[in-house]
Amino acid sequence: MKFKAGLWIDHRKCVIVLVNGNKIEKKIINSNIEKHLRHFDGKTHTNSFEAQKVKADDKQERHFIAYLNTYFDEIISYIHDAEFILIFGPGEAKSELLKHIKNNKITGQIEEIETSDKLTDHQIVARVKEHLFKLEEK
Repeated sequence: MKFKAGLWIDHRKCVIVLVNGNKIEKKIINSNIEKHLRHFDGKTHTNSFEAQKVKADDKQERHFIAYLNTYFDEIISYIHDAEFILIFGPGEAKSELLKHIKNNKITGQIEEIETSDKLTDHQIVARVKEHLFKLEEK
């Protein structure tokens, strides 16, 4: 029997809920990356971020993308065999993950992508269970 997966994601954390019959398993993956870097001349500044003061740094951008790809690969390692996948979260990470999933030719059906605020881990599990329950009623 194939399992179903739901996940809440942003650039810093992903909570994956795997449902196989009555068995529910939760995995938490932290990306350990910082999206908005405020470096100027090799120093981190606490003053306001101003585009004119921060030099464009392709090396930082490549570093960030490499971290994201590693983060997304780890997430995919848990959901690659899922029959249905529900993705939700507050920002761009969910659409970036979807693009990464399509590039890796994952066979699971992406059931829905939703925008959602920050949620506790228990709220995420409850939302996935509620969504999958509605799916089974169809």
